[in-house]
Amino acid sequence: MGRLTRRMAFAQDPDNSAPLGAMAVLAALQRNGALTVGQLAAHEHVRPPSMTRTVTILEQAGCVTRTPHASDRRSILVSLTGHGREQLLQDRQRRDAWLARRLQELSPDQRTLLALAAPVLEELSRSAAI
Repeated sequence: MGRLTRRMAFAQDPDNSAPLGAMAVLAALQRNGALTVGQLAAHEHVRPPSMTRTVTILEQAGCVTRTPHASDRRSILVSLTGHGREQLLQDRQRRDAWLARRLQELSPDQRTLLALAAPVLEELSRSAAI
């Protein structure tokens, strides 16, 4: 699973200058709404300085904005922009197309086996963390 995930990550646009984890950040913002850098770092299991660098790259690309937190002026909220939503959609479309091409290369028996395994893999992905 890890190799497939990494391979799909490399299926993204070669001209895209954002780091591979940037799309995960955009997806987290789309799912959860505005988050602080600390919340994003915890969500992506990285250190806050690393997330700050990623957010800076995304902000420079026009994919996110930073605004002061309404109730805690010391905190900054990171939000997804329209451009960020479009970049996320394009990235997903590229990866979906890559995966569809690879699935077509499988035999019918392999596709059937994969369809049978999908619910088990989904259940494993929802398992509690170690």
